[in-house]
Amino acid sequence: MKKRLVPMAFGLAVVVAAGGAAAESLVVAGYASSFEKVMREKVIPDFEREQGVSVQYAGGNSTDNLAKLVAQRGNQQVDVAMMDDGPIVQAIALGLCAPIEGLDKSALQPMALFPEGKGVGMGMVATGLMYNRKVFAERGWAPPDSWTALEDPKFARRIVMPPMSNGYGLLATVMLARIGGGGESNIDPGFSAMKRVAGNVVAFEPSPARMTELFQTDQAVLSVWGSARYQAFADTGFPVDFVYPREGAPALLTGICPVAKKAVSPKAQAFIATMLSAKVQKIMAEEGGYAPVRKGVEIATAGGVMPVGARVSHLVSVDWSVINPLRNEWTKRWNREIER
Repeated sequence: MKKRLVPMAFGLAVVVAAGGAAAESLVVAGYASSFEKVMREKVIPDFEREQGVSVQYAGGNSTDNLAKLVAQRGNQQVDVAMMDDGPIVQAIALGLCAPIEGLDKSALQPMALFPEGKGVGMGMVATGLMYNRKVFAERGWAPPDSWTALEDPKFARRIVMPPMSNGYGLLATVMLARIGGGGESNIDPGFSAMKRVAGNVVAFEPSPARMTELFQTDQAVLSVWGSARYQAFADTGFPVDFVYPREGAPALLTGICPVAKKAVSPKAQAFIATMLSAKVQKIMAEEGGYAPVRKGVEIATAGGVMPVGARVSHLVSVDWSVINPLRNEWTKRWNREIER
């Protein structure tokens, strides 16, 4: 049977059988880079086949995906959204997520449950420090073991890290604030430390691809990043290592929710159930580096840096109920004081 392509919003397309009706299409706004690669190769094809649906995947970062939902309020084109825990809690508060149907809370780690049953964590990573072990060995530098290493003048113009608008940059600022006697409710010490860190930063970079490029070209040797992003980079053979700083590594949950609209597609609910299934949780752990939130999932990569087993004791949580109302103000302040 011949098929043709019909344009959709977002510049996407839906498959239509010649002489027949359009196949149902599900639009998923998710993470880009290595996460998107695993989704397209290991998860989406089976879901499409099992559900008889065409998945249109739009990759982007969490803040972009949240902004997309806000901009499309009342006329949502996205069916399922994936975001970090901070932005997804914000999306729930803004009424942008719908309830998840048939959610078996007892099968999941408690920290994966978001407010009102309108979102859920689907994987967990640790936020820590990634460094070029080859360069460190050549220079006789000890591996970094503290968030304060970012302030060390020997790393002048050799650090790359995400900005405040990215979860990793925000969490690093919170940790520096805590070390300086503040925290979520008093971020001033974090900004004071970041002003010192800024002198060492070659780029505040939100793009994972650009982050790895700066390492590959030897422009950067130290960064703030997530354990899953690190693992994908390390798997290419590049000589990097990952550190859980002694003050703690903030846990970051990857979240998912059905987008609130007049009629939430049952396929959106099925997609979320698939992401929480033991099969896909195992795939995302072993292929993507995201620790499972489903209880009892056995994985073959626990020897890496994924936050499982004993490494869970090194994780710390942040209070998104305090952070989210202040996040826009912090970002504006960051733009004035840090990235000038």
